[in-house]
Amino acid sequence: MAEVSGPGQFSKRTDKAVSQANRSLPDAGYGEQAQYQAAQQGMQQPQEVNVQGMNFNDLFGDAASRVVPFSQGTTQPDVPVTSGAASGAGPGVEALNLADQRSEDLQRLNDWMPVLQFMANQPGASWAMRNYLRQVKAGQ
Repeated sequence: MAEVSGPGQFSKRTDKAVSQANRSLPDAGYGEQAQYQAAQQGMQQPQEVNVQGMNFNDLFGDAASRVVPFSQGTTQPDVPVTSGAASGAGPGVEALNLADQRSEDLQRLNDWMPVLQFMANQPGASWAMRNYLRQVKAGQ
């Protein structure tokens, strides 16, 4: 049982038990204890970084100089604001060159169709499960 710390001047650290417990494996198999000890010996200690005197500008430069104000004109006058959106001027969503997620999902669900049908045909299967199976079948 772990020691209990006393009050005030009689108090002592009890969290040392955790570091002691991590020094060896309690139920190590043949050879595991030696491997664990070797791994502990080879483990790199975290390095202290002296951040005194560092500031944001030293690390990243002047970020405020790269902010574009709302009042500034566009740098791409020939590209509509709705470019890449599903409606409006310019190319639509197809310009983003994304995969058709719906057909990919249905293709993956098609592999699970026997399981879904089995679940939907079980006595007491919910209407939600049966309706979901119908939607998957209708989407194919």
